[in-house]
Amino acid sequence: MSAWDGVEEFVAVVEAGSFVGAARALGFSNAHISRSIARLERKLDARLFDRTTRSLRLTNAGRALVDPFRRLVEDRDDAFALMTTDGAPKGELRITCSASLGHKFVIPIVRKYAQNFESLSIWIDLTNRLVDLIAEGFDMAIRTGHLPDSKLIATRIGSRSLVTFASKSYLDKYGYPKSVSDLIEHNCVRGTSSVWHFKNEVGEEVDFHPKGRWRCNSGEGVLEAVTADMGIGQLPGHYLDDMLRDGKIQSILDKYSIEDEPIWAIYPNRKHVLPRVKSLIEVLKMEIL
Repeated sequence: MSAWDGVEEFVAVVEAGSFVGAARALGFSNAHISRSIARLERKLDARLFDRTTRSLRLTNAGRALVDPFRRLVEDRDDAFALMTTDGAPKGELRITCSASLGHKFVIPIVRKYAQNFESLSIWIDLTNRLVDLIAEGFDMAIRTGHLPDSKLIATRIGSRSLVTFASKSYLDKYGYPKSVSDLIEHNCVRGTSSVWHFKNEVGEEVDFHPKGRWRCNSGEGVLEAVTADMGIGQLPGHYLDDMLRDGKIQSILDKYSIEDEPIWAIYPNRKHVLPRVKSLIEVLKMEIL
């Protein structure tokens, strides 16, 4: 048994909260994780976890080892990251982001980036689920808006607008809303958000809860419904640029639009950012900002 055996697995179990999650994050089998933890416990002559079929809790010995073992793993990874012959990105870069941002921005930029580095492989996971980067083994996430997780580092790489819009034929038939409160009288086409965001005349943020008979968890589905004259919608501007330019839809209530939302590159907190993460962030900032 090497001195490292079980240390990385122990840290992964703590971060993921389960043996199954640790196996998924490290790319090992559940049995490998169990055996590694068992060998580590024998070597230390101490039980690290209290395990039942329904719960997993650190023992006093396990809690004492979390921070030292985490630092060991991070220092090892940092050393490996720094010891590259030319500083070029290499290894596997795992990225997660929403489907809309992925298709519109991230995939084209990352594909072009990857073509410059033959030793770099890419895995992009498009999902609207809030992925736990550490537990699931991702290097980076692209997210928007407020960021509550203080364990992660955030670098702003761009921004996006929220646009309230409708088809011209719908507006001609049902009238143009002059204020946010006028939306109560309209059929609203809703997406994943149950709240639309505006600002009032003095710049204070105002929330509106739209009502309507059509709701879809796809921005494209919302856009198609609005262009079919089913009501008024609100979406990030990148869905709408082409249709606004062609006059197929029309923005409304522009003076009540909130400030643009930031787009963030999120990655785990560590002393040295991996070269493959650092260089991609710089590319994203240049391409999206």
